[in-house]
Amino acid sequence: MATHMNQATEPRLTIAVITLNEAKRIEQCLRSAAFADELIVVDSGSTDNTQVLAKRMGAHVFEYTDWQGFGEQRNRLLAHSTGEYIFFLDADEEITPALQSEIETAIATATTDKWEVLWNQVAYGKPLSRMRSTSGVTRMFKRSSLVRWTGVVHEHAITNEQVTGTQRFNARLLHHSRPSVHSSLVKLAQYAQLGAAKRAAAGKRGGILRGLASGLANFLRLYIFQGGFLCGPQGFLFCFFIALECFFRYVALKYDKDLLQQLHKR
Repeated sequence: MATHMNQATEPRLTIAVITLNEAKRIEQCLRSAAFADELIVVDSGSTDNTQVLAKRMGAHVFEYTDWQGFGEQRNRLLAHSTGEYIFFLDADEEITPALQSEIETAIATATTDKWEVLWNQVAYGKPLSRMRSTSGVTRMFKRSSLVRWTGVVHEHAITNEQVTGTQRFNARLLHHSRPSVHSSLVKLAQYAQLGAAKRAAAGKRGGILRGLASGLANFLRLYIFQGGFLCGPQGFLFCFFIALECFFRYVALKYDKDLLQQLHKR
């Protein structure tokens, strides 16, 4: 693992990753993060050689198989991290050289306590670079400012009251979110169920009409207003699968008896 910052005079950077059966992507992900002073991986019980590959790339690997959601896994990453700054990276993401430069500059100047980044989605082998990304994800924090993460899916960070604002990196984070149709179908099933559970906990109601409205609204937002139509067939598939996820989460919320029974037992 390469170290580009002088640890005697500069703040230390931890890059932290959640994994589960990511053998195909983990090396590329961690290679892009090799400039960090510390690499931490929290693995959720991989049955492939994800952990072996991560250790080979210089990461400290910790296994937690009692899945309690993405928020809790990020809390475990936080607990194991020692850097003054921490960047949370997903296994299907890559830090580009341009983003690396911005991260290092941000740490050197330390003008705020947290930073967000926009995604450059990569779907079915093609970067959707012509598609606008209008909302960022907060991924880097001064460690002392971060209290914890909350949420089973689409988790968010809770920071202390002293945090005054968020800066945004200009360079995008590569996100290999849809490598194949099969993986998109698997993700569709997983995220639809997690999304339904989240909305049930918030007291929301489901149904086919509600799902159709949500799916159509999100498809139009992504495909038309954010420029998915500019990215060819890959852009259409990307937007369509997200719309399907929006539809099925509301359908599951009303008609998935197994899910409803699980929620009732909690």
